[in-house]
Amino acid sequence: MKSKAHRHQASFRDPSGYIVQDGSSFKRVINPIYFPVYDALCKADFFAPLFKAKMLIPHVEQERSDQSIILLPEQIELMTYPYEWSFEQYKQAALLTLKLQNYALDRDFSLKDASAYNVTFQRGKPIFIDTLSFDLYQKDSPWRAYKQFIGHFLAPLVLAHYHGAEALKMMQTHIDGIPAALAASMLPGRSKLSPTLYTNIHLMAKMEAKHKDEYTPKSRSIKLSKKSLRNLLRSLYDYINKLELKEQTEWGDYYNKTNYQPQSFDFKKQQIQKWIRSRAARKIIDLGGNDGTFARAILQDIDLAVVADIDHKAVASNYAQVKANKEVNMLPLWFDVAQPSPALGWANKERDSILSRLQVWGPEAVLALAVIHHITLSGNIPFEDSARFFAGLSSVLVIEFPKRDDSWVASLLERKREFINHFDHYNLQEFEQAYMRYFTIEEKVEIPGSQRVLYLMQTRE
Repeated sequence: MKSKAHRHQASFRDPSGYIVQDGSSFKRVINPIYFPVYDALCKADFFAPLFKAKMLIPHVEQERSDQSIILLPEQIELMTYPYEWSFEQYKQAALLTLKLQNYALDRDFSLKDASAYNVTFQRGKPIFIDTLSFDLYQKDSPWRAYKQFIGHFLAPLVLAHYHGAEALKMMQTHIDGIPAALAASMLPGRSKLSPTLYTNIHLMAKMEAKHKDEYTPKSRSIKLSKKSLRNLLRSLYDYINKLELKEQTEWGDYYNKTNYQPQSFDFKKQQIQKWIRSRAARKIIDLGGNDGTFARAILQDIDLAVVADIDHKAVASNYAQVKANKEVNMLPLWFDVAQPSPALGWANKERDSILSRLQVWGPEAVLALAVIHHITLSGNIPFEDSARFFAGLSSVLVIEFPKRDDSWVASLLERKREFINHFDHYNLQEFEQAYMRYFTIEEKVEIPGSQRVLYLMQTRE
C-alpha cells in the first residue's frame, strides 16, 4: 500500500478486512483470515452475476500478497444511510438483502452480516456494498445474520407500518438495530396474530428476556436445514414485500396547494435549466425539492441530482418516479435542512453527518426553490445564517423567495399568531442585504403568475 492510504475511521468492526482511503479513492483490504472464503467465492464465480444484476458493488482485484488482498470497488457517488431513506427505499434495501442470502445459499455460501448500513443507493437502485459479508455455508446451521436482519430491517419497517415513517428515524439512535424487546413493546397486541411478527419479534423478545441474566451463556446447538432456512427467508420476503405505509403529510402534495399558475411552472423550469447550463453544473443538490419536479427538468444536463425534503410523502413520490422512469441520476433523500442527519457511532466518526458527506461530494450548484420561507418562518433561522449555510455547500445558488403575499407565506405567518410582528424582517430588502454578505446577485427575475422571485447567486471571492 502507498503511504498516503489510511484506514477509514468507520471501518473497524469486521476482522475479515477494512476500508482504506487512498487519495480520492476508497479501497477494501482483505485480511489473511478471510483469504480462504474470498478465494472460494472467486472460484465459484460468485461475484460476476451479482455485478451484472447491480446487486453488489463491482470491484477489481488490484493487489495481492501474503499479508493482504486489495480490491478497488466502484466508487459510491454519495453514501446514504437508512434513516435518510423513504419507507419504500428501506423496503427495497431489505428485499435486496434477502435476495442476496437466497443467492448465496444456492452456491453454498451465506451472509454473515445483514446490516442496513451494508446497503446504499447508486444509480437509482439499492446496492450491497460489503463484499466481505459472505461466508461459507455450514450444513444445517441457522442464519448467522438473522438477528441482525430483524433489528436492522424487519423491526424498523414494521414499526413504520404501524406508527408512521418517523419510526425509521429510530435507526439514528439504534445504529446496531432496534432491539426485539423494544419493537415488541411498541407493536399493538393484534400483531401477535401474525405468524411472521410473533415468531420473528415477539418470540425473539421472550427468548432474549429469558436468557438475558445468564453470566455464562449456555451453548445451545441449533440445527436448521437449508429447506427450513429457505422457508424462513421466503416468509420474511413475502411479508416485507406486502408492507405499506399509510399516512398523510403536510407538504406531500405541495404543488397542488400552492398559488402557482401553469405558466409559472414552465417559466421556473426554463429559467433554472438556463442558469444550470450557464454554470455547467453537473452535480446539484435540491434542498426542499419536494418530489423532484424541478430537478427532473434538468436531469438531461447533469450527472446526479440529490433531492432532499423534510416530507416523507414527497420523498416517497420522488422515489416512485425514479423507479418508474428508471432514472439513474436522481437520488431522493429524507432529511430536514434545519436538523440534518448528525455524525453517529463510535467517537461520532462511524457514520458521517449528511453535511460532511455532501461537502466531500461537492455539489456544483444548490437549488433552494421552496425552502427559505420554511427555514425562516418555521425554523426561526435568520437570513444571514441560512446564507452562510448555503455558501458552505456550493459556490452557485439558485434560490426562490416567496413574498409576504404568497399563500404559503401568509399561512406560515398566520400560525405565528401574537408573534407575527416579530417577523417583519421577512421581506425582499432584508433578504437581499443578508445574502449579499456571502453572495453576489448575478440575476433576479420575477416568476410570472406568482408572488415569488428567483435569484441566481455566486459566492463572493
